[in-house]
Parts: sequence; structure tokens; C-alpha cells
Amino acid sequence: MESTPASATHRTAHPGGCPYIPPVKGAPTVPDAADARLETHGSVTPVLLPGGIEGMAVLGYEALREFLQHPEVAKNARHFAALREGRVPSGWPLLTFATVPGMTTADGADHRRLRSLVSRTFTPRRVEELRPRIEELTTTLLDGLADAAEAGGGTVDLRAHYALPLPMAVICELLGVDEEFRSRLHQLSNQVVATGIPPEQVIAANRELVAVLAEVTARRVERPGDDLTSALIAARDEGGDRLGAEELTGTLTLMIIAGHETTLNLVTNAVRALCGHPDQLELVRDGRADWGDVVEETLRLHSPVRLFPFRYPVRDLTVDGTRIPAGTPVLAGYLAAGRDPAAHGPDADRFDVTRPARPGAVRHLSLGHGSHYCPGGPLARLEATVALERLFARFPDLELAVPDAQLPWHEGFVGNSVDKLPVRLGG
Repeated sequence: MESTPASATHRTAHPGGCPYIPPVKGAPTVPDAADARLETHGSVTPVLLPGGIEGMAVLGYEALREFLQHPEVAKNARHFAALREGRVPSGWPLLTFATVPGMTTADGADHRRLRSLVSRTFTPRRVEELRPRIEELTTTLLDGLADAAEAGGGTVDLRAHYALPLPMAVICELLGVDEEFRSRLHQLSNQVVATGIPPEQVIAANRELVAVLAEVTARRVERPGDDLTSALIAARDEGGDRLGAEELTGTLTLMIIAGHETTLNLVTNAVRALCGHPDQLELVRDGRADWGDVVEETLRLHSPVRLFPFRYPVRDLTVDGTRIPAGTPVLAGYLAAGRDPAAHGPDADRFDVTRPARPGAVRHLSLGHGSHYCPGGPLARLEATVALERLFARFPDLELAVPDAQLPWHEGFVGNSVDKLPVRLGG
């Protein structure tokens, strides 16, 4: 990765020529901008982040795969040059991504220590044990979906009434979060990772989120249970270097956000894709593909995360012919990598649930790669598989209630999905 082939064009970031990722209202209503940059700017491109902070994005599949596991690429914000030099304001909309204490901002031994505290919750065996509860929740939500559609004259927002409450309930039950906190936690988590709200709103949302999580923690201190929060509190109270107080809050923040937002977008994107490609749905119904194939192809083509902050080279690196200076904040372009024709063939932009994985390569990078691979991946896959299978079994004639092009797209450039998914259940 470090060496530049003799035939490669050596590119560096030029502030005046940085493609701008729109962070506010007015952003593209479809997630094709990153994909277009892969074609026009190459697999690594300079970008201008909110507030005029210069960064880079790695968009090509092979370049991203190597970058994600490179030993001289760090996650800790002490390597973020602009932050270290005082050029990043306190209300910067991406500051939480960079500085929240936890697995996503830790390296080396710190990362292994924090990851070990939560990874046992997401082993294949533990996840499979959750299947009956996920199926029970799904049945209840499908009944509620039908009731909401009837009350709404036949139309219902599937994202709000089905794709959101399922993963939110599952992760909150795992964490021991009482139901009274869940709606507010979703609203606050949306705000602390938003890329287009005023600085004062970002700061207020972070403060309130910390306050709500303090209440959650206090409940579990008073009434510990068989949940992850209680286990983390025990690790904190044992002293030593197992878990600090700020790391506890940061870990809960990470688990709540990543534990429901990714699956929310995954289920929403899969339903939208299947409604737009009934031939692919028929392949599943005929047994020529299964629901796991639907989930993997959705993760590839419609990654729940478009561009994820941040990684920092600890020294100047050359990635596919482009120099990334040390300390540069780098976005992982999961969406573009999933649509890279060099990795997925000339029909990379086609939704195909029978698409085979390339020999010797992972099918997609949408859940990360290397030591920071998402530990909740097995749970997200299980939730999405159960949710999709039972949804289309209950409502086989389900269809979009508005043309796909008219669906309201999520603002910002981190999450990749629509804000609402109005559907008609049929039958």
C-alpha cells in the first residue's frame, strides 16, 4: 500500500479542488455521489468536511480493504492533526465520531480490552439464543403494522413502525435499558451523529445523551440484571484498568447507536430493494435464493452506512497512488466500495440476490474489516433475516405507496437510507 507503482498518477489533496460532501439540507436525494466520485476521482479522493476541515475518503474496494487493516492507520483522535492543533470547534458535527471513548476510537491493547468486554454478548451461540425473542418481537410488530395501516387508510410508514422498533427493542433489552428511555435515546443518537445541525444543538444533544445514560446506569446499579450494562458496571467497579467511567458511557453510546441504526437502515433498504425488484423477491420465494442472500446483497449494494468517520494514518501513506498525509481524517466509503466494478463486475450497480462472492474475497465491507469489524454483525444479520422473512410471509403483496424516486432521503452523509418508507400491505 505504501509504495506507488511507477505507472500510477501521484495525487495529493488540493483544498481548492476538494469534492465537497454536502453536510446540510440540499444534499443529493440519492446516495450516488460517492459512487460517482469513485469513477471520476479514483479510489481515494480528497473531501472537504463540515467546517472546512480537509479530509480524504477511501472509496475503492481493494484500497478500502487494505486501508481498514493497515497497521499504521489509527482510530484514536490523538492522531487527528486538525483536532490536535485546535482547528476543530467544540460544536463540530462529527466530533462525537472522533472522540467518544470506546472501541471505535481505541487502538491496540485499549481496543482489545474494550472489545473483549462486549464481544461475548455477540458470539454466534449467544446471538442464536436470541432468535425466539426476535421472532416474538417481530410477530407483535407485524400485528401493530397491520393496525397502523388500517388506521392510516391502508398506508403505513414501515420504517417507523417495523424497521426501527425491532432492533431498538433488541439492543435495549441486551443493555437493560428500560422502555421509557428508548424513544429519547433514538432521537438523541440521531442528533449526536448528524452532520447538518447547528453546533449548539450538537452540544445540547451530547449533554442530554450523557444525562439519560447516567439514569440508565443508575437503574442498573440499583437493580443489576443479566444484561450488558450491569456487566460493564461490574467491570468498572472492579477497578484496575478494565473500564473507566467515561469508557462506560462511551461504550453504551456506541452500542445503542450502532446496535439499532445499522439494522434499521438495513431492513429499510432491503424492503425498498425488493419492492423495486420483484423478480429478486420471486427468486427467494422459489427457493433459488434465501433471505440471507437478500441481506448480504443489500449490505453490498445499499450499505446502511455511506461514509464512516474516522481513521488517521500515523505517517504519510500512499494508497492506490494517492498520498494521504499523517493525521488526515479519513472516511471509509462503504457504499462506493460495494458498488466498485473492479471488485464486483460490470453489473456492480445491479441488485442480484444470486450474486456469488468472488473467490478469496469477502462479499462486501459494509460491516467493516480487520480488527474493528463490527462485533454486532451476526445480530444485525439475524434481525434482518427474521424481519424480512416474516414480513413478506405475512404481507406477500406489500408494495411501496409512493414512487421510489419520491422517497425522502436521509440528510447527511453517514447513514444511508430513506427517512420514511410508506408502504401498502396489500391483501
